[in-house]
Amino acid sequence: MKANVGNTDRLIRIVIAAILAGLYLAEVVSGTLGTIFLIVAIVLLVTSLFRFCGAYTLFGVNTCKNKPDN
Repeated sequence: MKANVGNTDRLIRIVIAAILAGLYLAEVVSGTLGTIFLIVAIVLLVTSLFRFCGAYTLFGVNTCKNKPDN
């Protein structure tokens, strides 16, 4: 797995994940929508931590400038 998520992309993913998780934990959204928010938040956080996005691979996108060999 080569890294394909750049630093700016990682930051955006982390911020969105925090917002979605915060909305769920504050019970602003609940039920099915709340569960979806939490799952999306987890996926965004995991992809930012591993610097790899499977969807980017499918579409040939790479936001990583230095392209490390991870």
